[in-house]
Amino acid sequence: MTRFDDIQLLRINYLRGPNLWTYRPVLEVWLDLGRLEDYPSQRIPGFTERLTALLPALIEHHCGVGERGGFIQRLTEGTWAGHILEHVVIELLNLAGMPTGFGQTRSTSRHGVYRMVFRARDEQVARVALAEGHRLLMAAVNGDAFDAADVQRAVDAVKGMVEDCYLGPSTACIVGAATDRGIPHIRLNAGNLVQLGYGARQQRIWTAETDHTSAIGESIASDKELTKSLLQSCGVPVPEGQVVASPEEAWEAAEDIGLPVVVKPSDANHGRGVSLELGTREEVMAAFAVAEPEGSDVMVERFVRGSEHRLLVVGGQVVAAARGEVITVTGDGSATVAQLIDSQLNSDPRRGAEEEYPLDLIVPATDAKLQLELQRQDLHSDAVPAAGRVVTIQRNGNLGVDCTDLVHPEVAHAAVLAARVVGLDIAGIDLVAQDISRPLAAQRGAIVEVNAGPGLLMHLKPAVGSPRPVGRAICDHLFPEPEAGELAGRIPIVGVAGTQDTAVLARLVAWLIGLGGRHTGLACRDGLFLERRRVDARDSAHWEAAHRLLVNRAVQAVVIENGAETILRSGLAYDRCTVGIVTDLEGAEALAEFDVTESDQMVKVLRTQVDVVLAEGTAVLNAADPRVAGLAPLCDGSVILYASDPKAVALGAHQAAGGKAVLVRQDRVVLANGTSESFLPGLGRLTVWRATHAGVTLDVLLAAVAASWALNIPLNLIGAGAEAFEADLQSALASLQLSQSAPSLSSQQQSA
Repeated sequence: MTRFDDIQLLRINYLRGPNLWTYRPVLEVWLDLGRLEDYPSQRIPGFTERLTALLPALIEHHCGVGERGGFIQRLTEGTWAGHILEHVVIELLNLAGMPTGFGQTRSTSRHGVYRMVFRARDEQVARVALAEGHRLLMAAVNGDAFDAADVQRAVDAVKGMVEDCYLGPSTACIVGAATDRGIPHIRLNAGNLVQLGYGARQQRIWTAETDHTSAIGESIASDKELTKSLLQSCGVPVPEGQVVASPEEAWEAAEDIGLPVVVKPSDANHGRGVSLELGTREEVMAAFAVAEPEGSDVMVERFVRGSEHRLLVVGGQVVAAARGEVITVTGDGSATVAQLIDSQLNSDPRRGAEEEYPLDLIVPATDAKLQLELQRQDLHSDAVPAAGRVVTIQRNGNLGVDCTDLVHPEVAHAAVLAARVVGLDIAGIDLVAQDISRPLAAQRGAIVEVNAGPGLLMHLKPAVGSPRPVGRAICDHLFPEPEAGELAGRIPIVGVAGTQDTAVLARLVAWLIGLGGRHTGLACRDGLFLERRRVDARDSAHWEAAHRLLVNRAVQAVVIENGAETILRSGLAYDRCTVGIVTDLEGAEALAEFDVTESDQMVKVLRTQVDVVLAEGTAVLNAADPRVAGLAPLCDGSVILYASDPKAVALGAHQAAGGKAVLVRQDRVVLANGTSESFLPGLGRLTVWRATHAGVTLDVLLAAVAASWALNIPLNLIGAGAEAFEADLQSALASLQLSQSAPSLSSQQQSA
């Protein structure tokens, strides 16, 4: 059998934003197939059979055929290794629980070299999937030993990286709800800190904590004794109790309160260290030892009869409720308690150690509460209960039963009041009641805890009942319906793509937006600006600089210069924009490393800037180049064409169809809305203007006027701003020269 050398991975590039392939992040891999270029799949004996035996679910890949089995058909007929690797990687991601449907493989101008991309929510996960898929593919090509266990190890490697890198389920559900509403997000750290929205309209979340979550409220919630006293003073029903410092004090308090009692830590969460329905001195003192390591103090409280419930309060409303149940096993006369737990409880597919499982695994060896519970029943984990004997394992088991629709209005009112008293916008209210559909007072029910940053998984994946849209509730709490003409979480973003004076164009647009009253950020080749202050004099027409603006809370509008290289190397920093400007299709000669050598290829690159224009936004296109004007149908929003020559072919057709345009007639800037035309007020003869604005070309002026018009800046202000811009430009250039000379001056001072 012919043996093939390994496929070479020449370059791996993570495109973090919209790019020439898709709107979403992808991993782009440049592959050199070597001899495999001459051996498509049908020419490698037994290859298709070996590959499909390892990954039988490849039958579900439609590929270009468009139906189930399409990829298998391509394998049988003959397809190349780069395309096959794309599908292998996608299948490994699918098996790891991260469904991925997008992938493409395209040849380059070099023989045997391909560009392969696939959807990549996280770069590190994508790189592991690529490495494992590469190894699997070469084993199948060469007939090396590789079996189902090897496939599972590959899947486990990808899954492990997913668990390390992906957002937790609670955070992910909020982000997903924001995405459904068209609100962008930016992950701010390796954990669960996420920014929803851009600039001044952003909100931040950290799991179920938000910008509105009070630090004082969190501190109060962590102090259960203080929480209880505040709730009690406001009429919220709570169980009587007191803080104790020793097992002996715990028993004395229990006698004072009246048996049975609960012993728990004063500042722990998620039920850790809580022991229920204790009726003897021995039980109370043993429970103290369980609770003490979990918090700073130990509390003894009246035992409230009933089931434990968790009510989720968001923005003053109960949006979900779950009920816990007593968890038991039934003896068979031969199995130990530990064995019964494994066979009757841990075997439930809803139980697991990872966050995605709604129920936790029960591990007797490390569960002190369980050992105490068993002692109360004269048992231990190695004991063998008699056949038919019911053994209680947890009295406050997983809150896995949805009961949202049963919550009585008075119970909901008490929960909302508790959250408000503590000072939390999002809170998990733990209460005990025999019947959640009845008022608490009638059944001596009580609120026992108020939790900040509550887990959401119990409501997203209840063991019994319907999931609740808690992510949407939190998203709607953070982003109420915006006013007419605004979009939730979005600020005006203007993207400028091309090569012809784009830095000056970006600066003029930012200047005009700033005159309109918005605190404006600008990233361009001339530097990074906040308002008119340059904060970084380096070339800032790239992803990182744009990202700095989007996370800045002070910024109310952003102008970003995007060269073709930025789109090819990193993708755009924003998901969508309000205005997308394309000036020209030049610059291909500098992009040979991306296999771009002709200006016609630039259409596929710079169309990205048009693709991301919002439906409520506008593309501003240079009508002097028919290829640029030809991008208009790709825009989801409206289109404004501009050209200094009013006879440009594209202008006439656009105006005849009722479109907007900016052009020149009688030495004046003209705004055309269909066949109706008017001069731009505030700006006089262009001959005079050009004499005093040598640094600004006529095309730059027209494009900036079009962008400002699209942003609804008052026309008088646009004209007057264009007149005043030259002074600002010269001042900025002088500032740039000063900043460039500063380092050499500093070095001279140091050497002196």
